[in-house]
Amino acid sequence: MNAGGAGFPNPGGRTLERLSSRTSVRETGRMRLFAAVLPPDVAVAELAARVEALRALPGADGLRWTEREGWHFTLAFYGEVAEEVLPELHTRLARAAHRHHPHELRLAGGGRFDDRVVWVGVDGDSEAMRRLADSAEAGGRRAGVPMDRHRPYHPHLTIARARTRSAHHRPTTGLAPYVDGLADFASQEWTVGELSLVRSHPPDPGVPGRQPRYEAIAAWPLGH
Repeated sequence: MNAGGAGFPNPGGRTLERLSSRTSVRETGRMRLFAAVLPPDVAVAELAARVEALRALPGADGLRWTEREGWHFTLAFYGEVAEEVLPELHTRLARAAHRHHPHELRLAGGGRFDDRVVWVGVDGDSEAMRRLADSAEAGGRRAGVPMDRHRPYHPHLTIARARTRSAHHRPTTGLAPYVDGLADFASQEWTVGELSLVRSHPPDPGVPGRQPRYEAIAAWPLGH
């Protein structure tokens, strides 16, 4: 298991900021956490180039685009986790990682959830990723994290969300052109070799356009 320090590389070649969470944890005793797969820098750069082209399309200003520093595939969302649960959650996720082997993936294509979200999908051994997600969810439950009802896992990386008109809650921008613009997209293939535990820091209040910041606080190599 990797823990502590100012930063760490994952086997796919991506490095995330690692900050000490002790000070902020003591303020509330809880952290907003999820398990994730982090695509490597090379795949992120390829996707960023395509997203830049999408943002030049008419109406793109009507979407809220996610920041590349936070691009990830959520495996299991744990919500607000009490500090005393962390040791058992770490143990359960370490066991989950040990039971799964590294597998090959690439970012490929895209889709949308209704008219709310534009996402990028995967190609390759997506079934292995689904099994890893199931184990990450089960690990959270066994650690005592209250989890939502189990739903079939659908690997996706969110790149944009529709803004809504507050009066009617209707999207201001149609998403079909952006999904079409991802149809032929495919990144280089990489090996998923790590399960990460990520903390989500909420955006600063009162700052328009500010997005959550994500901090990897632990990671475990698959198959070890």
